Amino acid sequence: MIIGCPKEIKPQEFRVGMTPNAAQEAVNHGHDVLIQSGAGAGAGFEDEAYVTAGARVIETAEEIFATADMIVKVKEPQAGERKMLRDGQLLFTYLHLAPDPDQTHDLIASGATCIAYETVTDDRGGLPLLAPMSEVAGRLAPQVGAWTLQKANGGRGVLMGGVPGVGPARVVVIGGGVVGTHAAKIAAGMGADVTVLDRSLPRLRYLDDVFGGTFKTSYASAGNTIELAREADMIIGAVLIPGAAAPKLISRAQLAELKPGAALVDVAIDQGGCFETSKATTHQDPVYNVDGIMHYCVANMPGAVARTSTIALGNATMPFMLALADKGWRQACTDDPHLMNGLNVHGGQLTYYAVGKALGIDVISPSVAIKN
Repeated sequence: MIIGCPKEIKPQEFRVGMTPNAAQEAVNHGHDVLIQSGAGAGAGFEDEAYVTAGARVIETAEEIFATADMIVKVKEPQAGERKMLRDGQLLFTYLHLAPDPDQTHDLIASGATCIAYETVTDDRGGLPLLAPMSEVAGRLAPQVGAWTLQKANGGRGVLMGGVPGVGPARVVVIGGGVVGTHAAKIAAGMGADVTVLDRSLPRLRYLDDVFGGTFKTSYASAGNTIELAREADMIIGAVLIPGAAAPKLISRAQLAELKPGAALVDVAIDQGGCFETSKATTHQDPVYNVDGIMHYCVANMPGAVARTSTIALGNATMPFMLALADKGWRQACTDDPHLMNGLNVHGGQLTYYAVGKALGIDVISPSVAIKN
């Protein structure tokens, strides 16, 4: 199989879909690997490293899309990239389709087969290709939130850990999954007073057993959420419904109840965001003000630490990429139902129910699509 990895073109995205190590593994499995020149530079991987790994460096994305059987990326294909996809081509990347009808319709129209990192599952009920970036984003969230809280950036001017005689920042983390747990650990490590909200009592028991004393836990009822939010200096949105649009947990009207200059960090922005006033931003212009409340809603937070993120993502995606290349996507998905759960689009049809529900598009079962 010919595997192609173009340079990411989303603004301020420095990650790359394949590390040199992943390229070498694919070459060792007998596949041809094409890397666009400069694709790895943002993560500290120069073209020479890919050549040493046995890949071929290609100058243009157009040539890669025209030649490759499988395209491996990080972020969802941008409009110009979607035009280059073709019938029967395999796309393996993050997609986040539920809040993105334009991308969804373009991928359906392309005839390509699209497997989304964020909906591949594992036998423990986890999302193994989303988890490493969730870990990175969760650990970044208090860091960028602390920056947002600085007065020069529009925030309340509150220091996360306080100082002797002055209390610490109050941080509320909504969602106790991978993102929320890592966010709470880092925020608590910075000295903040941290509370994690979740609707799963077993998850709250787990967090309390493992982290009791490090941060507090609370049940995420609507009333409890806004009560804690009123006292918070920072609120981190970390709620995920796999493949679906994120629920809106704080409304525009409720912003008036928050402390002036409080920071909202929406890690769920890739799935539409969990605050009603959230809209995607970039690392170049990350923060905006709505009714005196500062919003940090960068849609590719892990791109800020591109080298760490690229290596972590590559470690997770490489086995799946090799299975798809070695066996072909149909056989790979037949052999691994968790990989089949990643199938979002095939042959001009949508194959992921949560996306169809969010966008009002008819869906066929992946098990039916795989036979077409």
